[in-house]
Amino acid sequence: MKLTKDYITKISKLKGEPDWMLEFRLKSYDKFLELDNPNFGPKINIDFDKINYYKKVGNLTDNWDEVDKDIKQTFNDLGVINAEKKYLCGVSNQLESEVFYHNLKDDNGVIFLSTDEALKKYPDLFREYFNSLVKYDENKYTALNGCMWSGGSFIYIPKGVKLDRPLQSYFRINSTTMGQFERTIIIVDEGAELSYIEGCTAVSTSENSLHAGVVEIFVKKNAKCKYSTIQNWSTDVYNLVTKRAIVDEDGLMEWVDGNLGSGTTMKYPSCILKGDGARGNSVSIAYAKKGQYLDAGAKMIHLGKNTKSNILSKSIAENGGVANYRGTVKISANATFSEAIIKCDTILIDDISKSDTIPKNIVLNSDSTLEHEATVSKVSAEKLFYLMSKGLTEDSAKELIILGFISDFKKELPLEYAVELNRLLKNN
Repeated sequence: MKLTKDYITKISKLKGEPDWMLEFRLKSYDKFLELDNPNFGPKINIDFDKINYYKKVGNLTDNWDEVDKDIKQTFNDLGVINAEKKYLCGVSNQLESEVFYHNLKDDNGVIFLSTDEALKKYPDLFREYFNSLVKYDENKYTALNGCMWSGGSFIYIPKGVKLDRPLQSYFRINSTTMGQFERTIIIVDEGAELSYIEGCTAVSTSENSLHAGVVEIFVKKNAKCKYSTIQNWSTDVYNLVTKRAIVDEDGLMEWVDGNLGSGTTMKYPSCILKGDGARGNSVSIAYAKKGQYLDAGAKMIHLGKNTKSNILSKSIAENGGVANYRGTVKISANATFSEAIIKCDTILIDDISKSDTIPKNIVLNSDSTLEHEATVSKVSAEKLFYLMSKGLTEDSAKELIILGFISDFKKELPLEYAVELNRLLKNN
């Protein structure tokens, strides 16, 4: 499907959007045509004329009984609804281009809507934050998201509200050559706390699909936000995502980022530590097997005084996969008495897999400290032999080694997701 201004206009009108949003979409389209693919990382070879840029499946409802039976079966099989019943405060499910099911149990003044609905119901609040942290012209895929964004979650947590259970959004691609371009905006107001969980899967097809989401998070003074992702796209998906948070005084932003699927991933969750005493943490894993090139990491930009950041990256490569860490940490001249710690650990399961650590670390004042540690190890034949001598198969022995290697990551996940991660690692 060829992407044109006429097509973009048609979709915007179909959604009933205001004129300023259509103008933004068309401006983003011009920038998309102008910009090239990134000049670093994996090679991107997408035929944009084959991508299906918009597909609506079902109407939005807060009643699970009203969902189409085939869609219901898909999400039941994924375990999404059981998770909602057991331990979630609210859930949003998206199939293809639109959120079709949304439910919030206890609002406490919380706004939790699809981003499309938020544009209609809270236009002033939406416009204040939309495109203010991740600009449409940053790269080719932020521009593509700008012109074709659809779905995603809009969350506002009022001052002092601390949700005792997570909110969750689940994104599913179910069609060949589908493009999914959700836009997520999260505002955690002063003294508030949010735990947000994102799940991603796709059906396996013979042609490439594209996921190019944008996430903008605003963590206010003394607020806390934890954003956990388990991404298990199929290997025919390009996963090209821009995620960024800005953190005010004494705020805390935590990224917990799991990358198990997709053929190609480029994703570097970021924190701008704007306020004095702001903190940012990133704990991630990337597990690449045959045909996978996962280029992932984190970015921490220190602007305020006494800011702290911690990056822990775990990379695993097997059967010819490539799992790289790519990151940036910058402590600005004014960010005095700040601290940054980066630790990158990699294990290679065989002799044909690859992993590189590609850091950019910058310190511009003499009162701050930055530490960076990187290790690469190969699973030794001796260790495998020892475990197999205890009655384990070779696959079980490798699995045990991997689970031990990523234990720091698993500790950051809710219990149910840690169990799910174990299942995915076994089946991946």
